[in-house]
Parts: sequence; structure tokens; C-alpha cells
Amino acid sequence: MTVDEDPNLGYDVVINHEEQYSIWPVGRPVPAGWTALGVRGSKSEVLDHIERVWTDITPLSVRSAIAKANS
Repeated sequence: MTVDEDPNLGYDVVINHEEQYSIWPVGRPVPAGWTALGVRGSKSEVLDHIERVWTDITPLSVRSAIAKANS
């Protein structure tokens, strides 16, 4: 069984500077460029959270460029 297959493993929701979401195993250092949001749970719980809050997967830099072009 790999770490990712362990049903008892908890995950943190993390976000990067482009406002892209991911999950990261609890207890492992969060990689550079990512920030833990304080949302923690099972893999299915954190993936459900991300599905609810990440409604636009367009990176922040692209959204900002579009907004600037339209202003």
C-alpha cells in the first residue's frame, strides 16, 4: 500500500499564487509556492471542498490580464 492509498491519511487543502488548489498529505512540509488554507480532512472531504470553492480554474494571471484588457 502506498501513502496515497492509506484511507486514514489526512490531507490539507493548499493554494498557490495563481489561486490554483491542490491537496497535500498532513505532516509533510507544504512545497514552496503553496500555502495551506486550514482546511483538513480525508481525501474525499478535501476534494469535495475544492470542488465547491474552485469555480473558475482559470489562473489568476490570466483572469487579471482579461480584466485589464476589458477595462
